[in-house]
Amino acid sequence: MLWIMRFSGFFSAAMVMIVLSPSLQSFPPAEAIRSSHLDNYLRLPSQVSPGDSLNRFSFRKASVFRNADECGSTAYTITGETSVCDPSLVHVAITLDVEYLRGSIAAVHSILQHSMCPENIFFHFLVSEADMETLVRSTFPRLKFKVYYFDPNIVRSRISTSVRQALEQPLNYARNYLADLLEPCVRRVIYLDSDLVVVDDIAKLWTTSLGSRTIGAPEYCHANFLKYFTAAFWNDKRFSGTFNGRKPCYFNTGVMVIDLKKWRRVGYTKRIERWMEIQKSHRIYELGSLPPYLLVFAGHVAPIEHRWNQHGLAASPGSGSTLSGPAHSTLYGRHTTCTDTHTDNSSFHGRLSRRRRRRRRRRRRRKRAIEGRQAIDQSDLLTGPVA
Repeated sequence: MLWIMRFSGFFSAAMVMIVLSPSLQSFPPAEAIRSSHLDNYLRLPSQVSPGDSLNRFSFRKASVFRNADECGSTAYTITGETSVCDPSLVHVAITLDVEYLRGSIAAVHSILQHSMCPENIFFHFLVSEADMETLVRSTFPRLKFKVYYFDPNIVRSRISTSVRQALEQPLNYARNYLADLLEPCVRRVIYLDSDLVVVDDIAKLWTTSLGSRTIGAPEYCHANFLKYFTAAFWNDKRFSGTFNGRKPCYFNTGVMVIDLKKWRRVGYTKRIERWMEIQKSHRIYELGSLPPYLLVFAGHVAPIEHRWNQHGLAASPGSGSTLSGPAHSTLYGRHTTCTDTHTDNSSFHGRLSRRRRRRRRRRRRRKRAIEGRQAIDQSDLLTGPVA
């Protein structure tokens, strides 16, 4: 028995030495820590300097996505400004922001992965910070793209307070200026929110017919359109009269096909800016960048199939987490083509929504059981023996 105790003591001491000695481990602990990058992700915002904000992110280099044989090749090589004017390109515009950068990278990867002709896709990235181009280039070395700087001061004075501070970020309004930022030869563009995952060939969306309309988007005419504007708006005929002769429906601006040629000709940017100025003085809505689009385009939108935008899943209306823009929080759903995958707290809201659905199902089952018992009791009263 004594030799067993001595052996166990020796074995325990050896295990302690192995655990504490880096030289005896199969991999250096420092390498494991560096490869996980947890030290960067777990730093508090106050610990991250402005110049170090992009250093938090390190993405694995994506594989090269090639066209299928039936795609052919683009007419121009991506070496200069004129390449953007290649008529065979599919143009996609996405904002790049540090807060949602991981979501944007996932969106780009999903578009390339599900495209039959990924080499025909040209990305237009709207940014308000420097050094984004280097990060994108290191992640997607063969990607066709261009970065456009959007000056926040263009809209800062026009932005009014919203229900949530996230909706007040100037980059949310960059899509209003796509017709000015992109080259004149770009006549059509697909705008996608930065928290989307695409699970179908985006070329199918690109070929959507807009008819005489300027934009195409998924419409939700069953939604209560009145709630998107204040009582002051509906009570003032100067404002609410803008919908006279229209049948306005709520539409989601997170997935849009835009005819830039018509946009430029009509001057829709000025119209949107005008409504933003009215909002500053009359407070006609509570949301961020969505209501001006509704005011200008609702009732004049080319409807896009709902499968292109899985809207409202994992909703948490009480917390305001399902509002338009990069604040969407949506679960991945079946038969979904564009799915919101909010990069901050999406898993939490998804779990929360699932728990709520389970609780609702349990309540419904209990209610049906109670109603069933009551029906049996009533049946006994009706069919029981007569005295």
